[in-house]
Amino acid sequence: MSYLQKLQELLTKSVIPDIEERLDEIFEEIAGNKEATQDAKEEIEELREFKEDLKDVLDDITAGDMDEEEAKELVEDILESQKGEDEEDFGFVEED
Repeated sequence: MSYLQKLQELLTKSVIPDIEERLDEIFEEIAGNKEATQDAKEEIEELREFKEDLKDVLDDITAGDMDEEEAKELVEDILESQKGEDEEDFGFVEED
Protein backbone atom coordinates (compact mmCIF):
# COMPACT_ATOMS: atom_id res chain seq x y z
CA MET A 1 0.00 0.00 0.00
CA SER A 2 1.40 3.38 -0.95
CA TYR A 3 1.71 6.18 1.58
CA LEU A 4 -0.94 8.10 -0.33
CA GLN A 5 -3.37 5.20 0.10
CA LYS A 6 -2.40 4.75 3.74
CA LEU A 7 -2.90 8.47 4.42
CA GLN A 8 -6.27 8.43 2.72
CA GLU A 9 -7.32 5.40 4.76
CA LEU A 10 -6.08 6.91 8.04
CA LEU A 11 -7.96 10.13 7.40
CA THR A 12 -11.23 8.54 6.30
CA LYS A 13 -11.31 5.63 8.77
CA SER A 14 -9.64 7.07 11.84
CA VAL A 15 -8.84 10.77 12.08
CA ILE A 16 -11.98 12.35 10.60
CA PRO A 17 -14.32 9.92 12.42
CA ASP A 18 -12.48 10.73 15.68
CA ILE A 19 -13.06 14.44 15.09
CA GLU A 20 -16.73 13.84 14.32
CA GLU A 21 -17.06 11.75 17.48
CA ARG A 22 -15.50 14.52 19.58
CA LEU A 23 -17.84 17.08 18.01
CA ASP A 24 -20.80 14.85 18.90
CA GLU A 25 -19.55 14.62 22.49
CA ILE A 26 -19.30 18.40 22.75
CA PHE A 27 -22.79 18.88 21.33
CA GLU A 28 -24.16 16.34 23.83
CA GLU A 29 -22.48 18.24 26.67
CA ILE A 30 -23.98 21.49 25.38
CA ALA A 31 -27.43 19.92 25.10
CA GLY A 32 -27.16 18.70 28.68
CA ASN A 33 -26.11 22.12 29.96
CA LYS A 34 -28.42 24.07 27.64
CA GLU A 35 -25.53 26.47 27.00
CA ALA A 36 -22.14 26.32 25.34
CA THR A 37 -19.11 27.52 27.26
CA GLN A 38 -16.55 29.68 25.51
CA ASP A 39 -14.11 26.76 25.63
CA ALA A 40 -16.65 24.49 23.96
CA LYS A 41 -17.32 27.06 21.25
CA GLU A 42 -13.59 27.45 20.59
CA GLU A 43 -13.05 23.70 20.46
CA ILE A 44 -15.95 23.28 18.04
CA GLU A 45 -14.51 25.95 15.76
CA GLU A 46 -11.01 24.45 15.89
CA LEU A 47 -12.29 20.94 15.18
CA ARG A 48 -14.43 22.13 12.28
CA GLU A 49 -11.48 24.01 10.76
CA PHE A 50 -9.22 21.00 11.27
CA LYS A 51 -11.77 18.70 9.65
CA GLU A 52 -11.93 21.03 6.63
CA ASP A 53 -8.12 21.03 6.41
CA LEU A 54 -8.17 17.24 6.39
CA LYS A 55 -10.77 17.22 3.65
CA ASP A 56 -8.44 19.50 1.66
CA VAL A 57 -5.69 16.91 2.13
CA LEU A 58 -8.04 14.23 0.80
CA ASP A 59 -8.84 16.47 -2.18
CA ASP A 60 -5.10 16.91 -2.81
CA ILE A 61 -4.63 13.14 -2.79
CA THR A 62 -7.54 12.62 -5.19
CA ALA A 63 -6.31 15.36 -7.52
CA GLY A 64 -2.76 13.98 -7.52
CA ASP A 65 -1.40 17.13 -5.91
CA MET A 66 0.47 15.28 -3.15
CA ASP A 67 3.58 13.17 -3.54
CA GLU A 68 4.54 10.00 -1.67
CA GLU A 69 7.14 11.77 0.47
CA GLU A 70 4.67 14.34 1.76
CA ALA A 71 2.11 11.59 2.40
CA LYS A 72 4.75 9.54 4.25
CA GLU A 73 5.51 12.47 6.56
CA LEU A 74 1.81 13.00 7.32
CA VAL A 75 1.25 9.29 7.96
CA GLU A 76 4.19 9.20 10.36
CA ASP A 77 2.93 12.34 12.14
CA ILE A 78 -0.57 10.90 12.51
CA LEU A 79 0.66 7.54 13.80
CA GLU A 80 3.03 9.24 16.24
CA SER A 81 0.33 11.54 17.58
CA GLN A 82 -2.12 8.67 17.98
CA LYS A 83 0.45 7.02 20.25
CA GLY A 84 0.93 10.22 22.25
CA GLU A 85 -1.19 11.98 24.79
CA ASP A 86 -2.24 14.96 22.68
CA GLU A 87 -4.42 13.31 20.04
CA GLU A 88 -6.35 16.45 19.18
CA ASP A 89 -3.77 17.90 16.81
CA PHE A 90 -3.00 14.54 15.14
CA GLY A 91 0.54 15.71 14.48
CA PHE A 92 -0.42 18.49 12.13
CA VAL A 93 1.15 21.90 12.57
CA GLU A 94 -1.07 24.88 11.99
CA GLU A 95 0.20 27.00 9.13
CA ASP A 96 0.19 30.77 9.33
